Amino acid sequence: MDLHTAVLEKTGYEMTYFRPPKGEFSARVLNDVQSLSYKTVLWSNAYDDWDTSNQGRVEYGKSKILDNMHNGCIILLHSTSEDNMNMLDDLIKNIKEMGYEFSSLNDFE
Repeated sequence: MDLHTAVLEKTGYEMTYFRPPKGEFSARVLNDVQSLSYKTVLWSNAYDDWDTSNQGRVEYGKSKILDNMHNGCIILLHSTSEDNMNMLDDLIKNIKEMGYEFSSLNDFE
């Protein structure tokens, strides 16, 4: 909850979602998260971008994301990836060209 408080104080944004690190969770974790009024959200489209020692694969990353797009897709991109930074503009344009649009999770409640 220290992170929750810090983000709220610094940005005015109240976090409401929880993504389990590595997608690993248990019933206890899900119950604890729910008791704190968070909603657990997983992703449906990701690639191994978390490995900062394995960068320089922009086309690979774009292909992994674009080839797996689907309605309701939740894309996981890590901010530590230089590749993501380098491909994000093109990736967004390509996804929109495919007929998809971006929405907030809040739009689905």
